Amino acid sequence: MHLLLIEDDVEAARFLLEGLQDCGYVVEHAAEGRAGLKSALHGRHDLVIADRMLPEVDGLEIIRALRERQSRVPVLVLSALGSVDDRVQGLRAGGDDYLTKPFAFPELLARIEALLRRGMEQPAQAPADPTRLRVADLELDLIGRRAIRAGREIELTSREFRLLEFLVRRAGQLVTRAMLLEGVWDLQFDPRTSIIDVHISRLRRAIDKDFAWPLLHTERGAGYVLRDREPA
Repeated sequence: MHLLLIEDDVEAARFLLEGLQDCGYVVEHAAEGRAGLKSALHGRHDLVIADRMLPEVDGLEIIRALRERQSRVPVLVLSALGSVDDRVQGLRAGGDDYLTKPFAFPELLARIEALLRRGMEQPAQAPADPTRLRVADLELDLIGRRAIRAGREIELTSREFRLLEFLVRRAGQLVTRAMLLEGVWDLQFDPRTSIIDVHISRLRRAIDKDFAWPLLHTERGAGYVLRDREPA
């Protein structure tokens, strides 16, 4: 999971970066509001953590700018301002959660995990064209039920297209086997079934074979991730 941390306090930023990276998150850091806003608008993040009081552009302005551009990326506000009115302002600006400083790091992690789980139910950003979905060089035409990667049309069965659509709508997010069984096959979780393995294998061959880099990745023991970033 990719996080954006917007925090101007040097010590606080170092503490959060080290802690979050130790927990397995990939974290980008911006030390002031203007740079943070630019990264939030143009980057691809699963979650933004923003201090409220920042130089140049404050945290609430960043949130409002994101929401005005229809971004649905979850935002967790950190602030020393902890009154009821302050929290209400943060949430009404478009923040998804508000954590008052000082806080315990385990509580921060719990709130991050809750926001990321909530984000798995919907894409981070609404598509400009609701009939088409895009991830990297892959495009899905939902009307024609066609999949095209790098200009090449990919032949898929109806079930494979539905599986791919489910993954594309959650690009960058971990999708568990239980989520796939319920969302694609309308089945309850059965650890003995091999149906997912078979279809994932076919789908991987269809969308990744002979292309420059793979989109579909297996997270061993956890599930699958469709990543929209080309490796450096």
